[in-house]
Amino acid sequence: MTKIRVLLVEPSPQLGPRLTSLFGRKLERVGGTVTAAGLVAAVRDFEPQVVLVRVDGPSSELTRAVELVMSEFPVPMLLLAAGPGPRQAALALLAAGALDVLPMPAQLDAPALASLEKTLCLLSTVQVVKHPRGRKKRTSARLPGPRFDCPVVAIAASLGGPRALATVLSGLPRSFRAAICICQHITPGFSDDLARWLAAETGHQVVEPTDGERLEPGKVYVAPSEVHFTVSPSGTARLEKSAAVGGFLPSCDVLLKSVAASLGPRAIGVVLTGMGRDGARGLKELRARGGHTIAQDEASCVVWGMPKEAIALGAAELVLPLDRIAAQLIAWVGAR
Repeated sequence: MTKIRVLLVEPSPQLGPRLTSLFGRKLERVGGTVTAAGLVAAVRDFEPQVVLVRVDGPSSELTRAVELVMSEFPVPMLLLAAGPGPRQAALALLAAGALDVLPMPAQLDAPALASLEKTLCLLSTVQVVKHPRGRKKRTSARLPGPRFDCPVVAIAASLGGPRALATVLSGLPRSFRAAICICQHITPGFSDDLARWLAAETGHQVVEPTDGERLEPGKVYVAPSEVHFTVSPSGTARLEKSAAVGGFLPSCDVLLKSVAASLGPRAIGVVLTGMGRDGARGLKELRARGGHTIAQDEASCVVWGMPKEAIALGAAELVLPLDRIAAQLIAWVGAR
């Protein structure tokens, strides 16, 4: 069996031996000891199938290195972070192009190593594309929209989602007259960090909702970890601890279907970058009930999985590049 080539990036060479036991039957370490300074060259020279990065705190050098890798030699990256500081730093790296983040195991015992191995094997199959940050451009063009007010925008995202979400939210005014509900696939325990990071990046009020909380226009709600997030007909958030749907808890399909059923033509659904098909059926149902729908286009996606599935189902009314989604939301919500 051919082993998967993994590049291990550590903030300090002395930390390398802690993860050496990860490599063996399925994973092969390439590139030796690599720090942020050598990341770009190592990816170029050794062509790993996946990169594992241990995050110990904010690092502008590491953030820039991740950006350069994703713009020149794109490869799936998994982050390991322990503690509040590293977790916030990891969210900045997700925005720079890393695909996913996991908490650093307290003990690298057999179950922890097996779980990490499984995740690396999965990410090694993800096809990522070049996305230089410098190509991001905002559009001020007024786009046509239907003449009705839409009180809720539901957004589904997975791998590559934090950066995409920040781009969309940054393009919306603080006076945006719709509540925004987000279901982002992220490691349990990181949803509150994501909400704080999005608030800092975009200037919007971003929170995890509480059960029964009434949604407010201009406020952004991020689905908490390990519960389904739905919206009731009265416009309140409902959180339900139940079985995963399609392997996900929270599920993008669950959020989108609830918004479709509760609000119909007063809702907008958006499916952003991500692996798999979660959100595709929910977006289709929302469109069938008269709501407007958007799927992110292939060229601007980090992983064109969820939007591709939505498009294949006929769920997407519009297929737009990431930097045009905010303008379309403004047009739809603002039209009367």
